[in-house]
Amino acid sequence: MNFRRGAAREEPEINLVPMIDVLLVIIIFLMLTTTYSKFSGLEINLPTAEAGKQAEQPNEIDVAVTASGQVLINKSPLANSNVPAISDALRRAAGSRNDPVIVINADAKATHQSVVDVMQAAQTAGYPHISFATQTAQ
Repeated sequence: MNFRRGAAREEPEINLVPMIDVLLVIIIFLMLTTTYSKFSGLEINLPTAEAGKQAEQPNEIDVAVTASGQVLINKSPLANSNVPAISDALRRAAGSRNDPVIVINADAKATHQSVVDVMQAAQTAGYPHISFATQTAQ
């Protein structure tokens, strides 16, 4: 029984206009929020050299801190390990050298305070360049 015999049958259709609007909004959002990074760099070919490690820096002062907290400056032990004593010993070890580099060789089991005392003594003595020596894992 077809009661709508004379009426034209409507074909279903998909309205694409709202979908296009949503896609355009998404594209605009992505364009505005994306950061464009421009990596500009110079192509530099550095020279190479084969040289052995320099035996010892003439402007270095070696400071060793043992596990027990004893401080040795250029392999000579200090009687007192407080900051003023270490600072005086660093000044004596530097002699007439200008701005020496303090190389701290601390034992892995040395206390943090012992190493900080050496760093503070170097600052007190007026030597801001401090380096830490490490060894490679075997």
